[in-house]
Amino acid sequence: MPAPAFLLPYHPLDPRRIDPQFAWEARLLRDLGGEHHLVDHDALLAGDARAAVDRVPPGRGPFWYRGWMLPSARYADFASALAERGGQLLTSPPGYASAHELPGWYGVFEGATPQSVWLPLAGAGSAAGAGAGAGRRAEPPGAERLAPAVAQLGGQGAAIVKDYVKSRKDEWDEACFVPELADLSAVARVVARFVELQGEYLTGGVVLRRFEEFTRVGWDADGGLPADGTRADGVRADGPTGSGQEGRRRAVEARVWWLDGDPVLVGPHPDLPGGPAAPDLSVVRPLVRALGCRFVTTDLAERADGSGWRVVEVGDGQVSELPRGIDPSGLLIALLAA
Repeated sequence: MPAPAFLLPYHPLDPRRIDPQFAWEARLLRDLGGEHHLVDHDALLAGDARAAVDRVPPGRGPFWYRGWMLPSARYADFASALAERGGQLLTSPPGYASAHELPGWYGVFEGATPQSVWLPLAGAGSAAGAGAGAGRRAEPPGAERLAPAVAQLGGQGAAIVKDYVKSRKDEWDEACFVPELADLSAVARVVARFVELQGEYLTGGVVLRRFEEFTRVGWDADGGLPADGTRADGVRADGPTGSGQEGRRRAVEARVWWLDGDPVLVGPHPDLPGGPAAPDLSVVRPLVRALGCRFVTTDLAERADGSGWRVVEVGDGQVSELPRGIDPSGLLIALLAA
């Protein structure tokens, strides 16, 4: 079987060029002797997968995709369109959905990640729905429907609101953080604002995750570590990007890239380039293997009390961002040999 080729999104204004976000990966891939082809991400989102892959040579494959996130249903269309041309994605559509959406991976990682509960919403994109770009809008659940979900989290304490894939940390106070679950009206207000801001990009439904305190670090206005690299161990911060002094501290996260159950690249989270990244993988490794997905990422953060590392997020490796300043050569070499 030939070495896998990579599928990268092309520039939205010029189909002959690579999307600038992925140009440096393409250059490195060429230096390593790899092959890439271009696909139309906008066409994939719009539901025209055949048009999206019409520049991919027929009969070529297998493929790794490296590009922007896709709703699970659009990824399945992507795989089908390539199969019609004799190509194959090395991450199957069920594997993509399992790693990409929280309900797909949570059962495996339960106990190693903050306690969570979710409510599917009609009109939200998902593995079964049309996904982002479909122009649909979901109605937020009210306090009455949220009450059983809150009860499953113990009925009190702080929580985070997100969908199956993303949160809105930049709107921390209004659309992400719930200071007290016992205040159902406040929960409903934050959830409603989150659903409103996500709009047609809401994926799957609403997730409530219990808030946990993680080690935090100072964060400057330009999106980097302060010159002295001062850590803020154990200091409570209302959010990573809120207003005021507390808002200039972020949880210290590491991103680990796994291929066939083995870690092949460990680095800082893209939101904190240059940050420390030396997580303990002893608990996570068997869970990644149990998930059974070929190419995944885990975002890990250390508890502020020093009691261990927690899984903040799991993702499909094909659509996970690489942080600036990290050399992904080892990762690309491993993918080319897969």
